[in-house]
Amino acid sequence: MLEVGSLVDGRYKILSEIGHGGMSNVYMAIHEKANKTWAVKEVRKNGVVDFEAVKTGLMVETNLLKKLKHPNLPTIVDVIENEESFLIVMDYIEGKSLSELLKEYGAIPQKNVIAWAKTLCGVLLYLHAKSPPIIYRDMKPDNIMLKPDGNLMLIDFGTAREFKKHNCSDTICLGTVGYAAPEQFGGMGQTDARTDIYGMGATMYHLLTGYSPAKVSYEKVPIRQINENLSAGLEKIIEKCMQRNPADRYQTAAELMYALEHYEEMDDSYRKRQKMKLISFICLAVLIVMFSVMGHAFHYSAVRTSDHIYQSMLDEAEKTTDYAEKIQFYYQSIEVPDKAAEAEAYLGIVQAYKENDMAFSVQEANQLIKCIKNNKSKLLENVENYIEICFEVGKLYWYYFVEDDGSINQAVRGKYAAEWFEDLIEYTPTDYKNLNMVRVYARIGIFYRDIAMDVIEANDKGKYKLLYEDIKTLLHQVALDEGESEIVRLELLEFSRNAIWQYASKFKSDGISREELKELLGIISDTVIKIEPSTEKTQQKKEYISAFLEEAEEAVEIAFERKGYE
Repeated sequence: MLEVGSLVDGRYKILSEIGHGGMSNVYMAIHEKANKTWAVKEVRKNGVVDFEAVKTGLMVETNLLKKLKHPNLPTIVDVIENEESFLIVMDYIEGKSLSELLKEYGAIPQKNVIAWAKTLCGVLLYLHAKSPPIIYRDMKPDNIMLKPDGNLMLIDFGTAREFKKHNCSDTICLGTVGYAAPEQFGGMGQTDARTDIYGMGATMYHLLTGYSPAKVSYEKVPIRQINENLSAGLEKIIEKCMQRNPADRYQTAAELMYALEHYEEMDDSYRKRQKMKLISFICLAVLIVMFSVMGHAFHYSAVRTSDHIYQSMLDEAEKTTDYAEKIQFYYQSIEVPDKAAEAEAYLGIVQAYKENDMAFSVQEANQLIKCIKNNKSKLLENVENYIEICFEVGKLYWYYFVEDDGSINQAVRGKYAAEWFEDLIEYTPTDYKNLNMVRVYARIGIFYRDIAMDVIEANDKGKYKLLYEDIKTLLHQVALDEGESEIVRLELLEFSRNAIWQYASKFKSDGISREELKELLGIISDTVIKIEPSTEKTQQKKEYISAFLEEAEEAVEIAFERKGYE
Protein backbone atom coordinates (compact mmCIF):
# COMPACT_ATOMS: atom_id res chain seq x y z
CA MET A 1 0.00 0.00 0.00
CA LEU A 2 1.06 3.55 -0.64
CA GLU A 3 1.74 5.61 2.46
CA VAL A 4 0.11 8.98 3.09
CA GLY A 5 2.76 11.64 2.56
CA SER A 6 4.87 9.47 0.24
CA LEU A 7 5.97 10.74 -3.18
CA VAL A 8 5.14 8.61 -6.23
CA ASP A 9 7.54 8.81 -9.15
CA GLY A 10 8.98 11.97 -7.65
CA ARG A 11 5.85 13.95 -8.65
CA TYR A 12 2.65 12.83 -6.95
CA LYS A 13 2.31 13.28 -3.20
CA ILE A 14 -0.23 10.90 -1.62
CA LEU A 15 -2.76 12.84 0.48
CA SER A 16 -5.26 10.19 1.53
CA GLU A 17 -6.92 6.90 0.63
CA ILE A 18 -10.30 7.49 -0.98
CA GLY A 19 -11.35 3.95 -1.92
CA HIS A 20 -10.35 0.32 -2.07
CA GLY A 21 -11.48 -2.92 -3.64
CA GLY A 22 -10.42 -6.55 -3.73
CA MET A 23 -7.21 -5.99 -5.67
CA SER A 24 -6.66 -2.24 -5.71
CA ASN A 25 -6.63 0.96 -3.68
CA VAL A 26 -7.39 4.48 -4.88
CA TYR A 27 -5.66 7.52 -3.40
CA MET A 28 -5.97 11.26 -3.72
CA ALA A 29 -2.65 12.82 -4.66
CA ILE A 30 -1.35 16.23 -5.59
CA HIS A 31 1.20 17.26 -8.16
CA GLU A 32 2.77 19.98 -6.06
CA LYS A 33 4.52 21.85 -8.86
CA ALA A 34 1.36 22.00 -10.96
CA ASN A 35 -0.85 22.42 -7.85
CA LYS A 36 -3.27 19.89 -9.36
CA THR A 37 -5.14 17.10 -7.58
CA TRP A 38 -5.22 13.63 -9.15
CA ALA A 39 -6.48 10.14 -8.32
CA VAL A 40 -3.91 7.33 -8.19
CA LYS A 41 -5.20 3.79 -8.68
CA GLU A 42 -2.79 1.19 -7.26
CA VAL A 43 -2.93 -2.50 -8.17
CA ARG A 44 -0.51 -4.49 -6.01
CA LYS A 45 1.20 -7.40 -7.73
CA ASN A 46 1.36 -9.60 -4.64
CA GLY A 47 -2.39 -9.31 -4.08
CA VAL A 48 -3.43 -10.67 -7.46
CA VAL A 49 -3.41 -14.33 -8.49
CA ASP A 50 -2.84 -13.64 -12.19
CA PHE A 51 -1.32 -10.17 -12.28
CA GLU A 52 -0.43 -10.34 -15.97
CA ALA A 53 -4.07 -10.90 -16.92
CA VAL A 54 -5.14 -8.02 -14.68
CA LYS A 55 -2.36 -5.85 -16.08
CA THR A 56 -3.63 -6.56 -19.59
CA GLY A 57 -7.08 -5.34 -18.57
CA LEU A 58 -5.60 -2.23 -16.98
CA MET A 59 -3.56 -1.49 -20.08
CA VAL A 60 -6.73 -1.80 -22.16
CA GLU A 61 -8.43 0.70 -19.86
CA THR A 62 -5.58 3.19 -19.93
CA ASN A 63 -4.98 2.90 -23.67
CA LEU A 64 -8.67 3.47 -24.36
CA LEU A 65 -8.98 6.46 -22.07
CA LYS A 66 -5.84 8.09 -23.45
CA LYS A 67 -7.56 8.28 -26.85
CA LEU A 68 -10.76 9.84 -25.51
CA LYS A 69 -11.63 13.48 -24.90
CA HIS A 70 -15.12 13.95 -23.50
CA PRO A 71 -16.39 16.09 -20.60
CA ASN A 72 -18.13 13.08 -19.01
CA LEU A 73 -15.08 10.78 -19.17
CA PRO A 74 -11.97 10.86 -16.95
CA THR A 75 -8.55 11.63 -18.38
CA ILE A 76 -5.52 9.37 -17.88
CA VAL A 77 -2.32 11.39 -17.40
CA ASP A 78 0.27 8.83 -16.32
CA VAL A 79 0.92 5.09 -16.04
CA ILE A 80 3.66 3.93 -13.64
CA GLU A 81 4.86 0.39 -13.03
CA ASN A 82 7.35 -0.59 -10.34
CA GLU A 83 8.38 -3.84 -8.65
CA GLU A 84 5.46 -3.85 -6.23
CA SER A 85 2.53 -2.33 -8.08
CA PHE A 86 0.94 -0.89 -11.19
CA LEU A 87 -0.23 2.73 -10.84
CA ILE A 88 -2.64 4.73 -12.98
CA VAL A 89 -2.81 8.50 -12.48
CA MET A 90 -6.11 10.00 -13.62
CA ASP A 91 -8.55 12.83 -13.01
CA TYR A 92 -9.67 13.11 -9.41
CA ILE A 93 -13.45 13.06 -9.52
CA GLU A 94 -15.07 14.69 -6.53
CA GLY A 95 -18.58 13.50 -5.77
CA LYS A 96 -20.55 10.34 -5.10
CA SER A 97 -21.38 7.30 -7.19
CA LEU A 98 -25.03 6.76 -8.04
CA SER A 99 -24.89 3.54 -6.01
CA GLU A 100 -24.01 5.64 -2.94
CA LEU A 101 -26.98 7.89 -3.64
CA LEU A 102 -29.23 4.82 -3.86
CA LYS A 103 -28.01 3.64 -0.44
CA GLU A 104 -28.59 7.09 1.08
CA TYR A 105 -31.90 8.08 -0.51
CA GLY A 106 -33.39 4.99 -2.13
CA ALA A 107 -35.10 5.26 -5.54
CA ILE A 108 -34.16 8.38 -7.52
CA PRO A 109 -36.87 10.75 -8.89
CA GLN A 110 -37.87 10.01 -12.46
CA LYS A 111 -36.93 13.48 -13.70
CA ASN A 112 -33.32 13.06 -12.52
CA VAL A 113 -32.98 9.56 -13.94
CA ILE A 114 -34.17 10.66 -17.38
CA ALA A 115 -31.77 13.63 -17.43
CA TRP A 116 -28.86 11.41 -16.37
CA ALA A 117 -29.79 8.73 -18.88
CA LYS A 118 -29.75 11.26 -21.73
CA THR A 119 -26.30 12.44 -20.64
CA LEU A 120 -25.03 8.85 -20.60
CA CYS A 121 -26.54 8.26 -24.04
CA GLY A 122 -24.42 11.17 -25.21
CA VAL A 123 -21.32 9.47 -23.82
CA LEU A 124 -22.24 6.18 -25.50
CA LEU A 125 -22.84 7.99 -28.79
CA TYR A 126 -19.30 9.36 -28.53
CA LEU A 127 -17.78 5.96 -27.67
CA HIS A 128 -19.73 4.04 -30.30
CA ALA A 129 -18.82 6.61 -32.98
CA LYS A 130 -15.10 5.97 -32.54
CA SER A 131 -13.32 3.95 -35.21
CA PRO A 132 -13.43 1.14 -34.25
CA PRO A 133 -16.39 1.60 -31.86
CA ILE A 134 -15.65 1.32 -28.13
CA ILE A 135 -18.12 -0.85 -26.22
CA TYR A 136 -18.21 0.06 -22.52
CA ARG A 137 -19.84 -3.18 -21.22
CA ASP A 138 -20.13 -2.29 -17.52
CA MET A 139 -22.85 0.35 -17.16
CA LYS A 140 -24.10 0.35 -13.56
CA PRO A 141 -24.64 2.87 -10.72
CA ASP A 142 -21.25 2.00 -9.17
CA ASN A 143 -19.46 3.29 -12.27
CA ILE A 144 -21.33 6.60 -12.59
CA MET A 145 -20.14 9.51 -10.48
CA LEU A 146 -22.28 12.57 -9.71
CA LYS A 147 -20.07 15.63 -9.24
CA PRO A 148 -21.00 18.55 -6.96
CA ASP A 149 -21.81 20.68 -10.03
CA GLY A 150 -24.45 18.14 -11.13
CA ASN A 151 -22.47 16.67 -14.03
CA LEU A 152 -21.86 12.94 -14.43
CA MET A 153 -18.61 11.07 -15.01
CA LEU A 154 -18.50 7.52 -16.37
CA ILE A 155 -15.57 5.70 -14.77
CA ASP A 156 -13.86 2.28 -14.77
CA PHE A 157 -13.09 1.20 -18.32
CA GLY A 158 -11.56 -2.11 -17.23
CA THR A 159 -14.14 -4.14 -19.18
CA ALA A 160 -14.41 -1.89 -22.23
CA ARG A 161 -13.25 -3.20 -25.60
CA GLU A 162 -12.96 -2.11 -29.19
CA PHE A 163 -15.54 -3.70 -31.48
CA LYS A 164 -13.91 -6.04 -34.01
CA LYS A 165 -16.01 -6.21 -37.15
CA HIS A 166 -15.22 -9.79 -38.13
CA ASN A 167 -15.29 -11.38 -34.66
CA CYS A 168 -18.01 -13.93 -34.07
CA SER A 169 -17.81 -13.65 -30.29
CA ASP A 170 -15.88 -12.04 -27.46
CA THR A 171 -12.87 -13.94 -26.20
CA ILE A 172 -13.40 -12.80 -22.58
CA CYS A 173 -16.71 -12.74 -20.72
CA LEU A 174 -16.77 -9.64 -18.52
CA GLY A 175 -19.44 -7.52 -16.91
CA THR A 176 -21.59 -7.34 -13.78
CA VAL A 177 -24.35 -9.90 -13.33
CA GLY A 178 -27.76 -8.24 -13.53
CA TYR A 179 -26.47 -5.30 -15.58
CA ALA A 180 -24.53 -7.27 -18.20
CA ALA A 181 -26.36 -8.31 -21.36
CA PRO A 182 -26.71 -12.06 -22.08
CA GLU A 183 -24.16 -11.90 -24.92
CA GLN A 184 -21.48 -10.85 -22.42
CA PHE A 185 -21.50 -14.38 -21.03
CA GLY A 186 -20.86 -16.16 -24.33
CA GLY A 187 -22.84 -18.08 -26.89
CA MET A 188 -24.68 -15.13 -28.46
CA GLY A 189 -22.02 -13.41 -30.56
CA GLN A 190 -19.69 -10.58 -29.66
CA THR A 191 -20.77 -7.55 -27.70
CA ASP A 192 -21.67 -4.39 -29.62
CA ALA A 193 -23.45 -1.05 -29.10
CA ARG A 194 -26.65 -2.88 -28.16
CA THR A 195 -24.82 -4.44 -25.21
CA ASP A 196 -24.46 -0.98 -23.67
CA ILE A 197 -28.17 -0.33 -24.35
CA TYR A 198 -28.98 -3.32 -22.10
CA GLY A 199 -26.74 -1.93 -19.36
CA MET A 200 -28.48 1.45 -19.65
CA GLY A 201 -31.86 -0.22 -19.17
CA ALA A 202 -30.68 -2.15 -16.12
CA THR A 203 -29.13 0.99 -14.63
CA MET A 204 -32.30 3.04 -15.13
CA TYR A 205 -34.31 0.20 -13.60
CA HIS A 206 -32.16 0.21 -10.46
CA LEU A 207 -32.21 3.99 -10.11
CA LEU A 208 -36.00 4.28 -10.56
CA THR A 209 -37.02 1.38 -8.31
CA GLY A 210 -34.20 1.09 -5.80
CA TYR A 211 -34.08 -2.64 -6.56
CA SER A 212 -30.81 -3.98 -7.92
CA PRO A 213 -31.12 -6.32 -10.92
CA ALA A 214 -27.89 -7.91 -9.68
CA LYS A 215 -29.59 -9.58 -6.71
CA VAL A 216 -30.22 -13.24 -7.54
CA SER A 217 -33.11 -13.46 -5.06
CA TYR A 218 -34.96 -10.60 -6.71
CA GLU A 219 -37.26 -11.25 -9.66
CA LYS A 220 -37.42 -8.27 -12.00
CA VAL A 221 -40.95 -6.95 -12.43
CA PRO A 222 -42.11 -3.93 -14.47
CA ILE A 223 -41.18 -0.67 -12.76
CA ARG A 224 -44.80 0.47 -12.35
CA GLN A 225 -45.59 -2.60 -10.26
CA ILE A 226 -43.09 -1.21 -7.80
CA ASN A 227 -44.10 2.45 -8.15
CA GLU A 228 -47.36 3.13 -9.99
CA ASN A 229 -46.49 6.83 -10.27
CA LEU A 230 -43.70 6.10 -12.74
CA SER A 231 -44.29 6.70 -16.45
CA ALA A 232 -45.75 3.88 -18.54
CA GLY A 233 -43.70 5.18 -21.45
CA LEU A 234 -40.50 4.92 -19.42
CA GLU A 235 -41.46 1.38 -18.41
CA LYS A 236 -41.75 0.43 -22.09
CA ILE A 237 -38.36 2.00 -22.84
CA ILE A 238 -36.61 0.03 -20.08
CA GLU A 239 -38.26 -3.23 -21.11
CA LYS A 240 -37.12 -2.68 -24.71
CA CYS A 241 -33.56 -1.92 -23.55
CA MET A 242 -33.41 -5.18 -21.56
CA GLN A 243 -34.65 -7.59 -24.20
CA ARG A 244 -32.64 -10.83 -24.26
CA ASN A 245 -32.23 -10.71 -28.04
CA PRO A 246 -30.07 -7.71 -29.09
CA ALA A 247 -32.18 -7.31 -32.25
CA ASP A 248 -35.22 -6.51 -30.08
CA ARG A 249 -33.51 -3.65 -28.21
CA TYR A 250 -32.87 -0.09 -29.36
CA GLN A 251 -30.14 -0.48 -31.94
CA THR A 252 -28.21 2.70 -31.14
CA ALA A 253 -27.77 5.16 -28.29
CA ALA A 254 -29.33 7.79 -30.58
CA GLU A 255 -32.53 5.74 -30.78
CA LEU A 256 -32.61 5.40 -27.00
CA MET A 257 -31.97 9.11 -26.50
CA TYR A 258 -34.82 9.97 -28.87
CA ALA A 259 -37.15 7.63 -26.97
CA LEU A 260 -36.16 9.24 -23.64
CA GLU A 261 -36.84 12.69 -25.05
CA HIS A 262 -40.34 11.57 -26.08
CA TYR A 263 -41.16 9.05 -23.33
CA GLU A 264 -44.39 10.86 -22.37
CA GLU A 265 -45.76 10.26 -25.85
CA MET A 266 -45.82 6.53 -25.05
CA ASP A 267 -48.04 7.04 -21.98
CA ASP A 268 -51.68 6.06 -22.35
CA SER A 269 -52.81 9.28 -20.64
CA TYR A 270 -50.82 11.36 -23.12
CA ARG A 271 -52.38 9.55 -26.08
CA LYS A 272 -55.85 10.13 -24.65
CA ARG A 273 -55.14 13.86 -24.26
CA GLN A 274 -53.85 14.05 -27.83
CA LYS A 275 -56.89 12.18 -29.11
CA MET A 276 -59.24 14.59 -27.34
CA LYS A 277 -57.35 17.58 -28.76
CA LEU A 278 -57.54 16.07 -32.23
CA ILE A 279 -61.29 15.54 -31.86
CA SER A 280 -61.68 19.13 -30.69
CA PHE A 281 -59.67 20.38 -33.64
CA ILE A 282 -61.73 18.33 -36.10
CA CYS A 283 -64.91 19.75 -34.61
CA LEU A 284 -63.56 23.27 -34.99
CA ALA A 285 -62.49 22.54 -38.56
CA VAL A 286 -65.96 21.22 -39.39
CA LEU A 287 -67.50 24.37 -37.98
CA ILE A 288 -65.16 26.49 -40.09
CA VAL A 289 -66.09 24.57 -43.22
CA MET A 290 -69.77 24.97 -42.38
CA PHE A 291 -69.28 28.72 -42.06
CA SER A 292 -67.33 28.88 -45.31
CA VAL A 293 -70.03 27.12 -47.38
CA MET A 294 -72.91 29.18 -46.07
CA GLY A 295 -72.16 31.86 -48.60
CA HIS A 296 -71.11 35.42 -48.82
CA ALA A 297 -73.47 36.54 -46.05
CA PHE A 298 -71.44 34.67 -43.48
CA HIS A 299 -68.01 35.31 -45.02
CA TYR A 300 -67.03 37.99 -42.56
CA SER A 301 -68.02 35.79 -39.62
CA ALA A 302 -66.07 32.83 -41.01
CA VAL A 303 -62.96 34.95 -41.45
CA ARG A 304 -63.22 36.17 -37.89
CA THR A 305 -63.70 32.60 -36.65
CA SER A 306 -60.68 31.44 -38.63
CA ASP A 307 -58.59 34.29 -37.20
CA HIS A 308 -59.73 33.45 -33.69
CA ILE A 309 -58.93 29.73 -33.99
CA TYR A 310 -55.55 30.47 -35.55
CA GLN A 311 -54.58 32.90 -32.82
CA SER A 312 -55.88 30.59 -30.09
CA MET A 313 -53.74 27.75 -31.35
CA LEU A 314 -50.66 29.99 -31.52
CA ASP A 315 -51.35 31.12 -27.95
CA GLU A 316 -51.71 27.50 -26.77
CA ALA A 317 -48.45 26.57 -28.53
CA GLU A 318 -46.60 29.40 -26.82
CA LYS A 319 -48.05 28.61 -23.38
CA THR A 320 -47.50 24.86 -23.22
CA THR A 321 -44.21 23.48 -21.94
CA ASP A 322 -44.84 20.09 -23.49
CA TYR A 323 -42.71 19.87 -26.65
CA ALA A 324 -44.99 17.43 -28.53
CA GLU A 325 -48.09 19.52 -27.74
CA LYS A 326 -46.34 22.70 -28.87
CA ILE A 327 -45.39 21.17 -32.22
CA GLN A 328 -48.87 19.76 -32.72
CA PHE A 329 -50.54 23.14 -32.05
CA TYR A 330 -48.24 24.90 -34.53
CA TYR A 331 -48.83 22.36 -37.32
CA GLN A 332 -52.58 22.38 -36.69
CA SER A 333 -52.66 26.17 -36.86
CA ILE A 334 -51.12 26.01 -40.37
CA GLU A 335 -54.06 23.82 -41.43
CA VAL A 336 -56.62 26.44 -40.40
CA PRO A 337 -58.24 27.73 -43.64
CA ASP A 338 -56.49 30.74 -45.16
CA LYS A 339 -53.65 30.61 -42.62
CA ALA A 340 -51.05 28.51 -44.46
CA ALA A 341 -49.50 31.71 -45.84
CA GLU A 342 -48.87 33.22 -42.39
CA ALA A 343 -45.30 33.06 -41.09
CA GLU A 344 -45.87 32.85 -37.31
CA ALA A 345 -46.56 29.12 -37.05
CA TYR A 346 -43.61 28.11 -39.25
CA LEU A 347 -41.24 30.33 -37.27
CA GLY A 348 -42.69 28.96 -34.03
CA ILE A 349 -41.90 25.42 -35.21
CA VAL A 350 -38.32 26.42 -36.05
CA GLN A 351 -37.88 27.96 -32.59
CA ALA A 352 -39.40 24.91 -30.87
CA TYR A 353 -37.03 22.57 -32.70
CA LYS A 354 -34.09 24.67 -31.50
CA GLU A 355 -35.23 24.90 -27.89
CA ASN A 356 -36.26 21.27 -27.42
CA ASP A 357 -32.77 19.74 -27.41
CA MET A 358 -30.76 22.17 -29.54
CA ALA A 359 -30.82 19.61 -32.35
CA PHE A 360 -32.78 19.43 -35.63
CA SER A 361 -33.37 15.76 -36.38
CA VAL A 362 -34.00 14.02 -39.70
CA GLN A 363 -37.57 13.25 -38.65
CA GLU A 364 -38.22 16.88 -37.67
CA ALA A 365 -36.66 18.07 -40.93
CA ASN A 366 -38.83 15.79 -43.06
CA GLN A 367 -41.96 16.97 -41.27
CA LEU A 368 -41.15 20.69 -41.59
CA ILE A 369 -39.94 20.58 -45.21
CA LYS A 370 -42.98 18.64 -46.35
CA CYS A 371 -45.25 21.22 -44.71
CA ILE A 372 -43.45 24.20 -46.28
CA LYS A 373 -43.26 22.69 -49.75
CA ASN A 374 -46.95 21.73 -49.67
CA ASN A 375 -47.81 25.33 -48.87
CA LYS A 376 -45.14 27.10 -50.95
CA SER A 377 -47.55 28.54 -53.51
CA LYS A 378 -49.65 30.07 -50.71
CA LEU A 379 -46.58 31.40 -48.92
CA LEU A 380 -45.37 33.09 -52.10
CA GLU A 381 -48.55 35.16 -52.09
CA ASN A 382 -46.72 37.11 -49.40
CA VAL A 383 -43.12 36.75 -50.51
CA GLU A 384 -41.76 38.51 -47.41
CA ASN A 385 -43.11 35.69 -45.25
CA TYR A 386 -41.52 33.06 -47.49
CA ILE A 387 -38.16 34.89 -47.42
CA GLU A 388 -38.17 35.03 -43.61
CA ILE A 389 -39.05 31.34 -43.35
CA CYS A 390 -36.31 30.33 -45.83
CA PHE A 391 -33.73 32.34 -43.87
CA GLU A 392 -34.65 30.71 -40.55
CA VAL A 393 -34.87 27.18 -42.01
CA GLY A 394 -31.49 27.63 -43.70
CA LYS A 395 -29.91 28.63 -40.38
CA LEU A 396 -31.74 25.78 -38.65
CA TYR A 397 -30.04 23.29 -40.97
CA TRP A 398 -26.71 25.12 -40.74
CA TYR A 399 -26.41 25.17 -36.95
CA TYR A 400 -28.70 22.45 -35.59
CA PHE A 401 -29.10 19.57 -38.05
CA VAL A 402 -27.95 16.14 -36.78
CA GLU A 403 -27.88 12.74 -38.48
CA ASP A 404 -29.98 9.80 -37.27
CA ASP A 405 -26.98 8.45 -35.35
CA GLY A 406 -26.51 11.76 -33.54
CA SER A 407 -23.44 12.75 -35.56
CA ILE A 408 -22.80 16.18 -37.06
CA ASN A 409 -21.53 16.52 -40.63
CA GLN A 410 -20.89 20.07 -41.82
CA ALA A 411 -20.92 18.99 -45.46
CA VAL A 412 -24.44 17.59 -45.03
CA ARG A 413 -25.53 20.65 -43.06
CA GLY A 414 -24.17 22.94 -45.76
CA LYS A 415 -25.76 20.97 -48.57
CA TYR A 416 -29.27 21.16 -47.09
CA ALA A 417 -28.89 24.76 -45.91
CA ALA A 418 -27.68 25.91 -49.35
CA GLU A 419 -30.97 24.84 -50.95
CA TRP A 420 -32.90 27.25 -48.72
CA PHE A 421 -30.45 30.11 -49.08
CA GLU A 422 -30.42 29.70 -52.87
CA ASP A 423 -34.22 29.70 -52.93
CA LEU A 424 -34.21 32.79 -50.74
CA ILE A 425 -31.85 34.62 -53.12
CA GLU A 426 -34.17 33.84 -56.04
CA TYR A 427 -37.09 35.62 -54.40
CA THR A 428 -35.27 38.30 -52.38
CA PRO A 429 -35.26 41.96 -53.43
CA THR A 430 -31.87 43.64 -53.64
CA ASP A 431 -32.57 45.79 -50.59
CA TYR A 432 -33.19 42.81 -48.27
CA LYS A 433 -31.30 43.53 -45.04
CA ASN A 434 -29.78 40.04 -44.72
CA LEU A 435 -28.96 39.52 -48.41
CA ASN A 436 -25.17 39.71 -47.99
CA MET A 437 -25.27 37.23 -45.10
CA VAL A 438 -27.50 34.90 -47.11
CA ARG A 439 -25.01 34.91 -50.00
CA VAL A 440 -22.20 34.01 -47.58
CA TYR A 441 -24.17 31.09 -46.16
CA ALA A 442 -25.14 29.94 -49.66
CA ARG A 443 -21.54 30.06 -50.96
CA ILE A 444 -20.21 28.04 -48.01
CA GLY A 445 -23.01 25.51 -48.35
CA ILE A 446 -22.32 25.13 -52.09
CA PHE A 447 -18.60 24.78 -51.32
CA TYR A 448 -19.21 21.81 -49.03
CA ARG A 449 -21.75 20.34 -51.43
CA ASP A 450 -19.41 20.44 -54.44
CA ILE A 451 -15.85 20.35 -53.09
CA ALA A 452 -15.37 16.57 -53.27
CA MET A 453 -16.15 16.55 -57.01
CA ASP A 454 -14.13 19.73 -57.55
CA VAL A 455 -11.07 18.04 -56.02
CA ILE A 456 -11.54 14.96 -58.21
CA GLU A 457 -11.79 17.17 -61.30
CA ALA A 458 -8.87 19.37 -60.13
CA ASN A 459 -11.25 22.31 -60.19
CA ASP A 460 -10.89 23.46 -56.59
CA LYS A 461 -8.15 26.09 -56.94
CA GLY A 462 -9.25 29.51 -55.71
CA LYS A 463 -12.28 28.19 -53.86
CA TYR A 464 -10.52 27.97 -50.50
CA LYS A 465 -9.72 31.70 -50.58
CA LEU A 466 -13.44 32.43 -50.98
CA LEU A 467 -14.18 30.00 -48.13
CA TYR A 468 -11.67 31.83 -45.94
CA GLU A 469 -13.26 35.21 -46.70
CA ASP A 470 -16.75 33.89 -45.98
CA ILE A 471 -15.67 32.27 -42.71
CA LYS A 472 -14.05 35.54 -41.68
CA THR A 473 -17.29 37.40 -42.45
CA LEU A 474 -19.40 35.00 -40.38
CA LEU A 475 -17.00 35.11 -37.46
CA HIS A 476 -17.12 38.90 -37.30
CA GLN A 477 -20.84 39.30 -37.95
CA VAL A 478 -22.23 36.28 -36.05
CA ALA A 479 -19.72 34.69 -33.67
CA LEU A 480 -18.66 38.03 -32.18
CA ASP A 481 -22.28 39.14 -31.77
CA GLU A 482 -23.04 38.68 -28.06
CA GLY A 483 -26.74 39.06 -28.82
CA GLU A 484 -26.68 35.87 -30.92
CA SER A 485 -27.59 32.56 -29.21
CA GLU A 486 -24.67 30.73 -27.61
CA ILE A 487 -25.26 27.49 -29.54
CA VAL A 488 -25.14 29.36 -32.88
CA ARG A 489 -21.93 31.14 -31.86
CA LEU A 490 -20.32 27.91 -30.63
CA GLU A 491 -21.38 25.89 -33.69
CA LEU A 492 -19.91 28.59 -35.95
CA LEU A 493 -16.67 28.66 -33.95
CA GLU A 494 -16.37 24.88 -34.21
CA PHE A 495 -17.15 24.97 -37.94
CA SER A 496 -14.41 27.59 -38.44
CA ARG A 497 -11.90 25.68 -36.32
CA ASN A 498 -12.61 22.46 -38.20
CA ALA A 499 -12.33 24.16 -41.61
CA ILE A 500 -8.89 25.55 -40.72
CA TRP A 501 -7.77 22.15 -39.42
CA GLN A 502 -9.11 20.34 -42.51
CA TYR A 503 -7.99 22.77 -45.21
CA ALA A 504 -4.86 24.43 -43.78
CA SER A 505 -2.71 23.36 -46.74
CA LYS A 506 -5.42 24.32 -49.23
CA PHE A 507 -5.76 27.77 -47.70
CA LYS A 508 -2.02 28.22 -48.06
CA SER A 509 -2.04 27.15 -51.70
CA ASP A 510 -4.76 29.74 -52.37
CA GLY A 511 -2.57 32.52 -50.97
CA ILE A 512 -3.84 32.76 -47.38
CA SER A 513 -0.91 33.48 -45.07
CA ARG A 514 0.02 31.76 -41.84
CA GLU A 515 -0.64 35.02 -39.98
CA GLU A 516 -4.16 35.31 -41.43
CA LEU A 517 -5.04 31.77 -40.35
CA LYS A 518 -3.53 32.30 -36.90
CA GLU A 519 -5.54 35.51 -36.59
CA LEU A 520 -8.77 33.58 -37.21
CA LEU A 521 -7.74 30.93 -34.67
CA GLY A 522 -7.05 33.74 -32.21
CA ILE A 523 -10.56 35.10 -32.74
CA ILE A 524 -11.98 31.61 -32.18
CA SER A 525 -9.94 31.11 -29.00
CA ASP A 526 -10.77 34.54 -27.52
CA THR A 527 -14.47 34.20 -28.33
CA VAL A 528 -14.79 30.70 -26.89
CA ILE A 529 -13.27 31.86 -23.60
CA LYS A 530 -15.78 34.74 -23.32
CA ILE A 531 -18.88 32.60 -23.92
CA GLU A 532 -20.56 31.54 -20.65
CA PRO A 533 -22.62 28.39 -21.44
CA SER A 534 -26.05 28.13 -19.84
CA THR A 535 -26.69 24.46 -20.66
CA GLU A 536 -24.80 21.20 -20.35
CA LYS A 537 -24.76 20.78 -24.14
CA THR A 538 -23.21 24.19 -24.81
CA GLN A 539 -20.70 23.61 -22.00
CA GLN A 540 -19.65 20.37 -23.71
CA LYS A 541 -19.41 22.16 -27.06
CA LYS A 542 -17.22 24.88 -25.52
CA GLU A 543 -14.92 22.30 -23.93
CA TYR A 544 -14.71 20.36 -27.20
CA ILE A 545 -13.67 23.45 -29.19
CA SER A 546 -11.07 24.40 -26.57
CA ALA A 547 -9.68 20.86 -26.48
CA PHE A 548 -9.16 20.68 -30.25
CA LEU A 549 -7.96 24.21 -30.98
CA GLU A 550 -4.37 23.05 -30.62
CA GLU A 551 -5.03 20.45 -33.32
CA ALA A 552 -5.96 23.23 -35.78
CA GLU A 553 -2.92 25.29 -34.77
CA GLU A 554 -0.67 22.30 -35.44
CA ALA A 555 -2.30 21.76 -38.85
CA VAL A 556 -1.45 25.35 -39.80
CA GLU A 557 2.16 24.98 -38.67
CA ILE A 558 2.55 21.68 -40.55
CA ALA A 559 1.03 23.19 -43.71
CA PHE A 560 3.52 26.04 -43.76
CA GLU A 561 6.51 23.82 -42.98
CA ARG A 562 5.90 21.36 -45.83
CA LYS A 563 8.35 21.49 -48.68
CA GLY A 564 6.96 22.35 -52.05
CA TYR A 565 4.50 24.91 -50.74
CA GLU A 566 6.87 27.82 -50.33
